[in-house]
Amino acid sequence: MKAIFAGIVIAIAIAAGAAVVLDTKVQRTAETAFTTSGARL
Repeated sequence: MKAIFAGIVIAIAIAAGAAVVLDTKVQRTAETAFTTSGARL
């Protein structure tokens, strides 16, 4: 039972950490990601 509980807690911690990293470092808006000097929006 302890191993299952520890696994659930670790999975939640990893998911929360990944969400923070994706929201702050990786994801960009479509306007930012696909705008170049030759593109017109």
